[in-house]
Amino acid sequence: MTTLQTTVDISSASEGEATVVPAAAPAVSAKTWLAVIGATLGAFMAVLNIQIVNASLANIQGGIGAGIDDGGWISTSYLIAEIVVIPLSGWLAQVFSIRIYLLTNAILFLVFSAACALAQSLPQMIALRAVQGFTGGVLIPLAFTLIITLLPKAKQPIGQALFAISATFAPAIGPTIGGYLTENWGWQYIFYVNIVPGAIMIGMLYFSLEASPMKLSLLRDGDWLGIVTMAIGLAALQTVLEEGNKDDWFGSPFIVRFAVIAGITLPLFVLIELTSKKPLLNLRLLFRRNFGFGVLANFLLGVALYGSVYILPVYLSRVQGYNSEQIGAVLAWTGLPQLVLIPLVPRLMNRIDPRIMIAIGFGLFAVSNFMNIYMSNDYAADQLFWPNVVRAVGQALMFAPLSAVATAGIEAANAGSASALFNMMRQLGGAIGIAGLQTLLTKREQYHSNILSQSVSVLEQATRTRIEELTQYFMNHGVIDRVDAAHRAYVAVGHIVQKQAYILAFSDTFYALGAALIVAMVASLLLKKADRLDAHSGH
Repeated sequence: MTTLQTTVDISSASEGEATVVPAAAPAVSAKTWLAVIGATLGAFMAVLNIQIVNASLANIQGGIGAGIDDGGWISTSYLIAEIVVIPLSGWLAQVFSIRIYLLTNAILFLVFSAACALAQSLPQMIALRAVQGFTGGVLIPLAFTLIITLLPKAKQPIGQALFAISATFAPAIGPTIGGYLTENWGWQYIFYVNIVPGAIMIGMLYFSLEASPMKLSLLRDGDWLGIVTMAIGLAALQTVLEEGNKDDWFGSPFIVRFAVIAGITLPLFVLIELTSKKPLLNLRLLFRRNFGFGVLANFLLGVALYGSVYILPVYLSRVQGYNSEQIGAVLAWTGLPQLVLIPLVPRLMNRIDPRIMIAIGFGLFAVSNFMNIYMSNDYAADQLFWPNVVRAVGQALMFAPLSAVATAGIEAANAGSASALFNMMRQLGGAIGIAGLQTLLTKREQYHSNILSQSVSVLEQATRTRIEELTQYFMNHGVIDRVDAAHRAYVAVGHIVQKQAYILAFSDTFYALGAALIVAMVASLLLKKADRLDAHSGH
């Protein structure tokens, strides 16, 4: 049986261990590389369309007449559809053949991307974004599947490095591209930007993917109960995560209902998959040491990756007053260094234990968050530069080795399940991370506001002096009535307190992200050593 393994340290060749290093790496045809590159380009676009929209959400809401509270569903509908379709993609690719299924969804992704730019109302936009997410979500796991099935073991690190560009670079650069297009061309162009690279992707896949017969008979034996419980459970869970903080979590009957649905259907899905003869997903893969700890680390990567891309724009907008383009310029430094470093990662994996690279990557990502825990009033673009660069280096180092080590030893028959689980858990981690950070930000802002308000009392001489200074300031700048000037002084002091509370709360969120990444680093250290993978890959 063909096995899928990570690369081993080539230094063993110097010790005469001919049994470890193959005589020659099998050649990979240009057509195979064309398929892998085309598929990873599709995955890049699918991930990019999460963050590129988030950076311009306020502009889209204004353009289609959506309220602030309801506009969040423009992103939520895409995420729900994407998370639901990722686990289905491996099975549906078997049913319809990977060529037909991938090309059909790539074409539909482009069609619905353009349609989103033409939406005239919120319901239209939500529906179109859901279909866009459902078709785009297919591109992520199938790109990963092609890498671990078409490429030989020795070339998989190169494929994983290509995939890392979609997994970690796309979320980082999304706000930059979205901010620039929105400020200079209009929000519609964040959807039109998909057309040219999408057409290139379709051409590459059309000429490179081999035709194979459809297996429609698989539909009769499909794990339909598993599919239904998974789709309902994941959709309900994603709805709870996206809407919970806004609706006061379990104080809302709406949230309680969806939480109950998710609490029933998701455990039922797990039970069905573990007992079914032909499960949709082989959850038993999670009991394998490397894949299980790899998925855990990948889940926490999703928490930190999507969480930080959510937190930074909110901070820069609310506290520093940055517009979309300015926010994009700050976040560019979380992405651009990755383009330089990611191509070097496959060579490093031949010289360094991949586990060490993964641990260093998570460690640097954690440090980049800890660098932001002492924020102040003037903490903006200049102060965020080095934390963002450190984060970019960490992300570039970790993802390809993590993917390679986690999937080492996965049989071809289980490649679809492995790809679905690995990618779904990262996306789900992002959804949980964002929801948790929203709640943490709200709670910590309230906490710090209460603490600061106790210190800022009219009984304190420093407070009375500050109010008097502000009162005099307002009277010197056109306010005639002293009572009105004093009122404005009290309001100004309140704003100062609130801003300080926000800054302290944002500092707390970065601390939480750093802590999550430390756990991920520990999980990565529990992976098997790379030089032990080949010996056990057949089990």
